[in-house]
Amino acid sequence: MTKSLLPDQFVQAHMDLISYVQTLPDEAYLYSYAGKWTAGQQLAHIILCLQVTSKALLPPAVIEEKFGKIDRPEMTFDELVRFYQAGLRNGGKAPERFLPPPTGIEQRIQLNTELTDLLASIRQQLMTYSEEEMSSLSLPHPFLGKLSIRELFYLMTYHAGHHQRQIIAHLKHFPAIFPDTSSN
Repeated sequence: MTKSLLPDQFVQAHMDLISYVQTLPDEAYLYSYAGKWTAGQQLAHIILCLQVTSKALLPPAVIEEKFGKIDRPEMTFDELVRFYQAGLRNGGKAPERFLPPPTGIEQRIQLNTELTDLLASIRQQLMTYSEEEMSSLSLPHPFLGKLSIRELFYLMTYHAGHHQRQIIAHLKHFPAIFPDTSSN
């Protein structure tokens, strides 16, 4: 995926998540299935991840000095997704600093606004890198190791949809949205 497409797809995946969460009634927004994160906590987790990503998007020379360059062939979007899914299956989890605090209805608008503003800022940051820099400069991931900037944004694009799918799966257990009709 080229530099001209990646920022838009990255933002769109997150806007799709925000839009979906905005449609949820308050009870569904606050619903936690089997102790899993609520929809609000899913958004808070995404924000925590993107705040770190934003801070890591330094000038190219600084990134190279701090983290180096990728010394392997760059993964495609699909390869990166498979790599991430394998990492999750092998026990990869969000480190503590990415675990969201409890969130309530009173934070709903704030989370949406914060995420939208963060996306705009990151999009601008991403546009400053050349195609070559996006493919060669390395940034660390907590359980995937070194990723190119492009690979990290493949991951962040996928990550938004991953959390949206988690919300949808958890809400299948929320009776007000999916009533149990088995006794009829």
